[in-house]
Amino acid sequence: MPEIKFEKVNKIYENGYHAVHDLDLTIKNNEFVILVGPSGCGKSTTLRMLAGLESISGGELKIDNKVVNALKPKDRGIAMVFQSYALYPTMTVYDNLAFGLRLAGVDEDTIEKRVEEISKILGIKDYLPRKPKALSGGQQQRVALGRALIRKANVFLMDEPLSNLDALQRVNMRSEIRRIHNITGATTVYVTHDQIEAMTMADRIVVMKDGYIQQIGTPKELYFHPTNLFVAGFIGDPQMNFIKGHVTGDTFVASKDGAKIKLPGYDHALLSRVAKHKEVIMGFRPESCGLGKSKNKGILNLTMIVEVSEMLGDTLNIYGKIGENEVVFRTNPFTKYEVNKPLDFYVPYDRILFFDTKSENIIE
Repeated sequence: MPEIKFEKVNKIYENGYHAVHDLDLTIKNNEFVILVGPSGCGKSTTLRMLAGLESISGGELKIDNKVVNALKPKDRGIAMVFQSYALYPTMTVYDNLAFGLRLAGVDEDTIEKRVEEISKILGIKDYLPRKPKALSGGQQQRVALGRALIRKANVFLMDEPLSNLDALQRVNMRSEIRRIHNITGATTVYVTHDQIEAMTMADRIVVMKDGYIQQIGTPKELYFHPTNLFVAGFIGDPQMNFIKGHVTGDTFVASKDGAKIKLPGYDHALLSRVAKHKEVIMGFRPESCGLGKSKNKGILNLTMIVEVSEMLGDTLNIYGKIGENEVVFRTNPFTKYEVNKPLDFYVPYDRILFFDTKSENIIE
């Protein structure tokens, strides 16, 4: 399977809008890479340039070490699955799967074998005589996937393919798509705004904002070692807690209300580097917290005033304030608490991150 390389790729529209800036990205053979970010970040534009549906304003795009900037979509060895299923409503599932092969002049015996093979992989063999209107959304999406897979392309592109499905169908299709990738071994590039999809499916994630790549890494790398404030806030649900302030000695002083948070025993060298920044943001994840107070070294003890909570079955999110600073603590559903009352919790020092307010980069 081919390697894909974006080398200083730009996209500038006729109205002057610069959608993608100097994109440098290498996608390895057989890799499952997900482009993620908020609406307007440039992820779908990047995918469309790879597919040949958008022209490239500058830089080079290579597939299997061959520059493809000027190649038509049909000549790139790519199959694409869109947000809409785009199935032919008057054709059966069998004919929807076979349509592209017939256009390519493939003989009917080969088509029948390919349809049989793909329908087994996707679990849609029993639906072959049906028409799309007789299928659920998840079943239609499987047919759309099958239509791409049956071509045996070297590269699969997927543009928010699960956004039209309900929550349960999305969970099922996430594992289904990943399973199919493992079977086919095709290089796959997937676009979504849903960070849960990205975290659960990708070999590597490319986080984008305003047309720029913010960070590239494995789900674990992005979660535990975000390079900047945007990535730290985008990855994780609920998002990371952020408190703005500055460090004096071994004390963090919150900007909003002057609340003082002591950090005795915190890494002295790192705290000294943090203190050199005029204003910083302290971050820690809701699920990194523990209930109660700890006497262990390397632990930050905190107290919040509880405001509201979210019961999610296996977990409980408790929202409140430390002084005037909003925080959320994720805990087990059996935790006892009272609204408008204090709740003690703690955060290990090694789970606390500091970011420079001006550059928004992490302070290493």
